[in-house]
Amino acid sequence: MTRLLCIGDSITDSHRLFEYPPLGNGYVHMLSLQLARQPEPFEIINCGVDGFTVQRLLEQTPSRYLPLKPDVVTILIGINDIGLMMNTNRTSEQQKKMMHDFSIHYEALIREFLPCGCRLILMEPFLFPWPMEYRTWFPLLHAMSEIISSCARNHQLPFVPLQEDLNQEARRYGLAFITTDGIHLTPEGHRILAQKLLPLILT
Repeated sequence: MTRLLCIGDSITDSHRLFEYPPLGNGYVHMLSLQLARQPEPFEIINCGVDGFTVQRLLEQTPSRYLPLKPDVVTILIGINDIGLMMNTNRTSEQQKKMMHDFSIHYEALIREFLPCGCRLILMEPFLFPWPMEYRTWFPLLHAMSEIISSCARNHQLPFVPLQEDLNQEARRYGLAFITTDGIHLTPEGHRILAQKLLPLILT
């Protein structure tokens, strides 16, 4: 049996504590339905937590995630880190320092998992200009995406770009088709995440 562990923030969480089994109502739940059709059995564990930052993930990894002995781990994190940079009256220099700290913590997170031999799948954080004030977050979002994709290249790990695929659907059908508030996803948005992840999980 392959054990799939999904970690991240509220987008991964998706109200998992109110569901049974506790997979939430987002992309992790959708993946579980698709993986149930595979000849190989899968065990799916959703450990997303509303409000988590990369530092919180790193703090939880030795005691909470590694003992689960996952075979595959998906990581979607970052938007709460950007929220802290933008919503706490930080100067530009402070934001740069926080982004540097993000890169250090993300690299450390990867290094925690590597010795266990599991396959890591790194996912790009995303955001939409709805409300319009989120446009000011985009430079930080682009910098963070480059950090994560660089980590993926350096460690030869899969990187899942999400922003442009979600943008294409938003341009085609409208933002309300993809996002509920500029950060969280509608069922259609979660479907896109599940579709992007499935072939990598089955590889």
